[in-house]
Amino acid sequence: MTAAMARASSGLAYPQRFYAAATYAGFDGSPSAVNSISSRFKSDTALLLYALYQQATVGPCSGPKPSAWNAVEQSKWKSWQGLGDMASTEAMRLFVKILEEEQPGWYSRASNFVSTSVTDMQTNHVSKADPAENGNSFLEAKTISTENGSFEETHDKDVVLEGLGAVAIYDQWIAPTTSGQRPKARYEHGAAVIEDKMYICGGNHNGRYLSDLHVLDMRSWTWSKIDAKVEVEAESQESSPASLTSCAGHSLIPWENKLLSIAGHRKDPSETMEVKAFDLRTFTWSTLKTYGKAPVSRGGQSATLVGTSIVVFGGQNTKRTLLNDLHILDLETMTWDEIDAIGLPPSPRSDHTAAVQADRYLLIFGGGSHATCFNDLHVLDLQAMEWTRPTQQGDIPSARAGHAGVTVGENWFIVGGGDNKSGVSETVVLNMSTLVWSVVTSVQGRVPVASEGLTLAVSSHSGEDILVSFGGYNGRYNNEVNVLKPSHKSTLRSKIVETPVPDSVSAVHNATNGTRDPESEFEVGQEGKIREIVMDNADIEPMQKSRARGSRENIIATLKAENEELESSLNKEKLQNLQLKTELAEADTRNTDLYKELQSVRGQLASEQSRCFKLEVDVAELRQKLQTMETLEKELELLQRQKAASEQAALNAKQRQGSGGVWGWLAGTPDNLKENDA
Repeated sequence: MTAAMARASSGLAYPQRFYAAATYAGFDGSPSAVNSISSRFKSDTALLLYALYQQATVGPCSGPKPSAWNAVEQSKWKSWQGLGDMASTEAMRLFVKILEEEQPGWYSRASNFVSTSVTDMQTNHVSKADPAENGNSFLEAKTISTENGSFEETHDKDVVLEGLGAVAIYDQWIAPTTSGQRPKARYEHGAAVIEDKMYICGGNHNGRYLSDLHVLDMRSWTWSKIDAKVEVEAESQESSPASLTSCAGHSLIPWENKLLSIAGHRKDPSETMEVKAFDLRTFTWSTLKTYGKAPVSRGGQSATLVGTSIVVFGGQNTKRTLLNDLHILDLETMTWDEIDAIGLPPSPRSDHTAAVQADRYLLIFGGGSHATCFNDLHVLDLQAMEWTRPTQQGDIPSARAGHAGVTVGENWFIVGGGDNKSGVSETVVLNMSTLVWSVVTSVQGRVPVASEGLTLAVSSHSGEDILVSFGGYNGRYNNEVNVLKPSHKSTLRSKIVETPVPDSVSAVHNATNGTRDPESEFEVGQEGKIREIVMDNADIEPMQKSRARGSRENIIATLKAENEELESSLNKEKLQNLQLKTELAEADTRNTDLYKELQSVRGQLASEQSRCFKLEVDVAELRQKLQTMETLEKELELLQRQKAASEQAALNAKQRQGSGGVWGWLAGTPDNLKENDA
């Protein structure tokens, strides 16, 4: 019965399909319509459905603006007014699409009253231009608590999870139900997607390196483990048999029909970086022979596929030394080349992320050292081989390391990571053309997407891109899969209508994130503005093509104006960059002069220190001579005293001798006898 009704719904033509949806939603003018609409939808979704219903049944809004004191009626009027001249048939299709995304099983739950109500609704409908007198009313719109412009609360509770059917909501992480045996919880593993299959390889669990290989079939969301083989005989001289050594912090890159495992921390590391390949046809591992000077062994590096080359930057070697060197591996010749780029490179780091834009510019964001984490952005021009550090704009992310990133078009999505204190809760996106950051969504609590060492890959579901994360560590090891469908599909920013709404009214944020589609998109940010983006659709009806053509012309005119503005801004940035380079060159010159002057002063100081030392030696010698002179003076004084004593004694003896001669003369001693005696 349900299947039959679903087939009837899918086969129901317009406008009957629209009236059936409107009846189910409660837009039938009955007294119970208020309770029906308010109970089934959040206020912002109901506001958008009301505007589309009025546009489809009445036409463009032409009634007067309600008074400012009636915030609800004013919000309804502005929502309707914001649709402009949208065709009624397109409004019908959007109304049904929103309802189907909000409540996928609406037709099967509508029971038998739908078919009869469709006729009654078409017969009894009365058009009313004034939104305040339309016979439908809503409860007062409530303000939805947001953080960084993203919804925190759970969306439509009536959505039934069937496989990945719940990914009708944009910009919100969900955990799809998977079957099969999950891989062991881990972080710092490698992940890659090839043909709707995500391969998980290696990693770290409780300090132990892993070597297992698992695959998640994202068509059935089934896990399975791959029993890898070792080649008995090498197929060519370019490879040799090997098994994947247990490792973590490596890079897993899809290349043709192989998975390339590059670098990584190992228990017994090699001296240089190894490249191993897993053949998806034979399920065998082999070590690829490389030429040139291979980089030293490391982990936590970034390895980015650019055309037919892999660009490796940074990481941490086996001695825990952080690196900021740059190497390129040519996959056609398997030759390593060490690059000495000009400009100021990023500081040594590991656990950062890298992305390539237009196959020319390599972007490096975040990472960490032993003491701190970074949130800087560096760009390497792969043609000029020159590093620059551009100015970031928008909601610049906080410092982090161990995060994961993936590109969708020109949008670079970053999720997870940490700052040595806690995990990062925001999922952010960088427009690589404008270098403007914005917050996609924010999670609360200790959840897997707020982990370090997780992986992020991009796949597709129902023709739309989806982001798939796995693993990570946030106090515990994770092995969960989480999926997000981003609304950032292109870098085009078309603003057809932009009108403010009262602060007291809940903003229509991407139509509850369920109304984003290639036909129309309504978005309200924190500024409280409603934006309508109307795009061309391949299956648009002939009667709408003329209107769509006018919309395209408006879009082209808007894009040209924005392009001119961006070119003007780019020229200003180039001029500012040139001025900064000139100032930097002058600063380098001053720094060189100061360094030379410092060296000269250091030389003079060394010479003065040497002379001072010699003077100190001379003073010591003089002091020693002075002490010697004092000793000589004392000896001289002693000798003088001895000499005076001797002279005195001789004088006394002479005097005694003279007195003896007188007495002899008196005694009559002969003179000749005295002479003989003498």
